[in-house]
Amino acid sequence: MKVVVILERRFEQTADGAVWTRGDAAHAFWARYLSVFEGVKLVARTRLVGRVPAGASRVDGVGVEVISLPHYVGPWGYLRHWSRIRRILAGAIAATDAVILRVPSQLATTAAPMLRTQKRPYGVEVLGDPYEVFAPRAVRHPLSRFFRWWFPRNMRRQCAAACAVAYVTKETLQKRYPSGDHSIAVSDVEVTAQDFVAAERVLSTHYSSVELPPSAFASSARARGDQAGPWVLVSVGSLEQPYKGADVLIDAIELCVRRGVDLELLLIGDGRFRGQLEGRVTSLGLDGRVRFLGQVPGANAVRQHLDRADLFVLASRTEGLPRAMVEAMARALPCIGTRVGGVPELLEEEDLVPPGDAPRLAAKIEEVLGSQNRLERMSKRNLARAAEYRDDLLAPRRNDFYRHVRESLQFWLSTSRRRQTVGSSN
Repeated sequence: MKVVVILERRFEQTADGAVWTRGDAAHAFWARYLSVFEGVKLVARTRLVGRVPAGASRVDGVGVEVISLPHYVGPWGYLRHWSRIRRILAGAIAATDAVILRVPSQLATTAAPMLRTQKRPYGVEVLGDPYEVFAPRAVRHPLSRFFRWWFPRNMRRQCAAACAVAYVTKETLQKRYPSGDHSIAVSDVEVTAQDFVAAERVLSTHYSSVELPPSAFASSARARGDQAGPWVLVSVGSLEQPYKGADVLIDAIELCVRRGVDLELLLIGDGRFRGQLEGRVTSLGLDGRVRFLGQVPGANAVRQHLDRADLFVLASRTEGLPRAMVEAMARALPCIGTRVGGVPELLEEEDLVPPGDAPRLAAKIEEVLGSQNRLERMSKRNLARAAEYRDDLLAPRRNDFYRHVRESLQFWLSTSRRRQTVGSSN
């Protein structure tokens, strides 16, 4: 049995048919599904490019193929390609394929009704919260208020109808998007006791998408002596939308510098708002203080930047469970974050600030950097907490989720065949 994974990502494809990503979704990530399934079919947007993008990694490969959707951008682009998208989605799912929706996703909103019409079981992996994504100032779009109502409403339906739901948070996303309590109809079909268990049980679990092999962890907590040179702060996140709060972080840096704190900020990530943010840095007189590193190729390169930093700061306006923060914690790096999504599941209350509040963020940065004992305490605590996200601990939960999706489909297929047999005999 293969699994079809419908996801809200954009990949790049070269003329030889190879599919590439400059993000964190290379072949090894999708190969995890092969622990239970015989093959993986990714349904995602792809764009043809003339050459392999710099720093890109291969997505497709052994056991993993990509089914290309039009490379639309935004809701209007989606509407222009709506008919073709529906046709490709319908054709991508074979009768014997399991289906997993990675949400929030407009593609999932398109595919889910098709699955519900068939009464076909499917799994959902919940990665974020569209209610927060479309909060004021998180995403700039004239229809943000409508989307803030529309997408959460659909995502609740997707989770409620799924046979299995996996969340990246331990409890935060579960509250807003609960799994359902339902059973597959088995009337007029002879089933075993084991069938009933498979039909009636809805699996709800949690695991982060972060990949933390042993090499991702620092050997010990940090203990820094006398400060030499500026403090180095680092933040990792896409600059494609405002929701990572890079503008707020830049404003907080300006406040710190104005008050005499000697520091510099490394911003890892890229996107269409980079130029605007670079202009903000120049206007605030921070050209020597803020460095835009763009996309950094590979986990090892990111870890090198984390290791030379003194503090990781994530000023997000919305989050699921930030993988970048978990990776920073695994390097024993002290972290400050905003009180959104699953961030409070990672950090203590004393390390949190409200989103969108540059003065409070600046004050927190100064507070933390002003205490060596505080930094050492944060480092030790973060390293210990990151250990909860080791791959050897998360893999069994992921595999339980995959197996449940597979077994639910097997049950659905067997009862469908039995119904057909009963119908033909009558």
